[in-house]
Amino acid sequence: MVKTSLSLVLATRNPGKIREFERLFQSLDPGTEWRLIGLESFKMPDALETGETFAENADIKALHAAAHTGLVSLGEDSGLEVDFLGGQPGVKSHRFSPSGDDHDNNELLLHRLRGVPRDQRTARYRCAIAVARPGEVLVSGQGTVEGLITEEYRGKNGFGYDPLFFSTELGKTLGEASDDEKDSVSHRRRALENILPELKSKLLEIQRE
Repeated sequence: MVKTSLSLVLATRNPGKIREFERLFQSLDPGTEWRLIGLESFKMPDALETGETFAENADIKALHAAAHTGLVSLGEDSGLEVDFLGGQPGVKSHRFSPSGDDHDNNELLLHRLRGVPRDQRTARYRCAIAVARPGEVLVSGQGTVEGLITEEYRGKNGFGYDPLFFSTELGKTLGEASDDEKDSVSHRRRALENILPELKSKLLEIQRE
């Protein structure tokens, strides 16, 4: 049986995110051959992430990539919302510290939460996904995973705030979790699950045009 083949540009240069999306598409839809193309394959400027929400930035990234490549593109924006900090770092998760380096971001988060008791360290990862063709957002959705911010680094897997994000579902930080464990609860998985049926329908419709 020949698999249906569908292509998407992933509006990211982050190899960790590209690998994660490859795993997620394969896991959620093994009956389709998904061809995912990162931005390193194209000469184009980065999108200006001027949105005030993850959803707005996902739209911006998807439309920007589609405009420059002429292809259907998936934009994703995600980050950490810490309740004690009023939802910060939020859309500034990747630029929380002056350097934007993962280690510096984590150190600043630990500093801001120093002395805060466990029951007030609640947080969530939120992901927004948008898929667009030039000039038009085709489908969008969001997903979250709930947890707590630990007081120290635990585990070296993943990236971003994963060593400090304790998943209440897994009973460990995402830095301690295997790729399969992380994928099973990830905010990206949940966002993708929410849009996948409509996304496939739209892509198949475009192929028939």
